[in-house]
Amino acid sequence: MNRVTWGIAKDGHETDLLSRWVADKIWPGKGRDFGNCRGMAVIDGETLIGGLIWHNFDEDAGVVELSAASISKRWLTRETLDVMFGVPFREWGCQAVVFRVSPDDRPMHRMLTAYGGELFVLPRLRGRDIDEHVFIVTDDAWTSNKFNVKAGMPAGKV
Repeated sequence: MNRVTWGIAKDGHETDLLSRWVADKIWPGKGRDFGNCRGMAVIDGETLIGGLIWHNFDEDAGVVELSAASISKRWLTRETLDVMFGVPFREWGCQAVVFRVSPDDRPMHRMLTAYGGELFVLPRLRGRDIDEHVFIVTDDAWTSNKFNVKAGMPAGKV
């Protein structure tokens, strides 16, 4: 069995490729990407199985948006989650991470709720008849979630 590993995209070209890969999984065939962004790839052996993109970073507000996609459930490990949230909270000093989630993506809803995410429903943001589910995970909620408390991370500010 291969070990699942992750790595931060090291240069602009790697980030561009990963951004397009994630965007194509979210919006197939649309040719979209995330513009100015940073990314993390999750590899199983030699195969890219997941990626996440931090984008729309507002340094003044301390907020970044995060989008992710995968082709395997194996990508979202505790280690991946620690980096997913640790980079914006610990390294960049963000106070909130924002996720736009499909109303049908129940596994992501469960994970974000468990990690302290608060859900806001925005009518018609995905189209005339489709709401957008926006989760906001604050630094306080993240540090005090049950996984971090169990791991011995002090609650409160990062």
